[in-house]
Amino acid sequence: MEDLTESFFREAVLRICSSLDIDKALESCLNYLKDFIPADSMNLSVYLPDVQMLRFVAVAGEAGDRPNAETVSAPAIDWDSPENQRPGLPYVHIVNDLRQRMESQGIRHQMDTDMDFSVMIMRLALDGRYIGDVAVKSRGTNRYTDAHGRLFVLLRDPIAIALANALKHMEVVRLNEVLADDSRYFQQELRAKKGGEIVGADFGLSGVMHQVQQVAKLDNPVLLLGETGCGKGMIADTIHNLSHRAEGPMITVNCGTIPGSLLESELFGHEKGAFTGAEREKRGRFERGQGGTVFLDEIGELSLQFQVKLLHVLQHREIERVGGSQTIALDIRIVAATNRDLAGMVRTGAFREDLWYRLNVFPIMVPPLRQRKEDIPALVHHFLKRKAADLKLPFRPRLPAGALDRLMAHDWPGNVRELENFVERALIQSSGEELAIDSLLRSIGRSQTAVPYKSSDPEGLFPSLDSICARHIRRALSRAKGKISGPDGAAELLGLHPNTLRQRMDKLGIAYRRGHNRKGQNSIPRPGP
Repeated sequence: MEDLTESFFREAVLRICSSLDIDKALESCLNYLKDFIPADSMNLSVYLPDVQMLRFVAVAGEAGDRPNAETVSAPAIDWDSPENQRPGLPYVHIVNDLRQRMESQGIRHQMDTDMDFSVMIMRLALDGRYIGDVAVKSRGTNRYTDAHGRLFVLLRDPIAIALANALKHMEVVRLNEVLADDSRYFQQELRAKKGGEIVGADFGLSGVMHQVQQVAKLDNPVLLLGETGCGKGMIADTIHNLSHRAEGPMITVNCGTIPGSLLESELFGHEKGAFTGAEREKRGRFERGQGGTVFLDEIGELSLQFQVKLLHVLQHREIERVGGSQTIALDIRIVAATNRDLAGMVRTGAFREDLWYRLNVFPIMVPPLRQRKEDIPALVHHFLKRKAADLKLPFRPRLPAGALDRLMAHDWPGNVRELENFVERALIQSSGEELAIDSLLRSIGRSQTAVPYKSSDPEGLFPSLDSICARHIRRALSRAKGKISGPDGAAELLGLHPNTLRQRMDKLGIAYRRGHNRKGQNSIPRPGP
């Protein structure tokens, strides 16, 4: 008997340790156990103490014996009861006839709906800590004896160690997948990055850089304000690089380019099967930014619905993936940027006031290029050097005499981005050692209106595009007598689909109420600014 026990133990352990793939190892062990213990199937589960549930890690045997759910409630087995105090079987629970043991319904529920089976469950522990269960099941009643239990309990420690190793292996595989995913993502981010040097830090941007130095080492949100193309993205990168999060990731999100239907999944991530096409789990950009900075560019483009979710992130530093229920704590810093008048949007209801106050803790105004023309010479030489290398030119063309003066005389409404594109275009069109910039300057001069806008505003403020659009929509609504859709409705006057018009009205804070007819055509605007 001693030789049989030793042989059984040795061969069973060899099969348990035969593979890091716990499914294969359990299948191999089951095939061996069948010669000694009645066993049609075998399952291994890990205990989750926070929720008092068992999650199945591996199941071997007949497909019909496999559990339907991935997790089940931990069985309420009284391990101190007399039936579980059999000599040599302190950790094995045997149920030979569920029909006579209705108190074992919890076990029946997790194993199968059919009650015509016998089951033997063994409690697993490591370093004195309960880590899970292993169970064998056989069709029919009265299939297991104490002798079977004494053989089964010999495998308690090896199976517990195999379960712990399998969990560690699964975690390593998961982390490798995460690392590979992050590597692909950050390679794309690096390819998208251009430059990295703040030109003008000692001149036109000296005031901005002083503010950056003040706030970079802190963790509070930063709001970058300024026109399109003035370099807000570079300032955000500098804040990150000067912070204690510099070794962490810098995640950039352009809120204006991601469709609203995809924005939540893109930022928060999603679980497998959360929606059609979600074939695998995906971590969102907030989660990718753990330990680093998330730069939300064009934040003024966010819908009111998503602004509420962003406010929750700023307040509670946590998220839930789409289709998930687990809360994920965040360790990120938020830097936001916009070229829009957020304070004006708050007044019109297009931007939440509470989110505005959360973001506007430390605003930094990045001046347009026309207000820091002393930076133009340095910028031009910087772009000449970099673009010539990007274009693989055999030499770097020089500027003609007086070129910098002519460039500084231009207002550059497109700011640094326009100047960069201008230099690149000049290099592409260059056929000699000297850049021909005069014809290019004349062409962009003709493309810009020569008549300045005269505002009717008593303070002479230049109106935003949103305010002009809102005024035009209100005029159309007034002419249509509040009617949005249908013949002679505001949507028809503006050449828009009615739903598109309503979306723009929501975005601009133009309130309306639907009429009482079935098609909702009589939408009367409420008084607004």
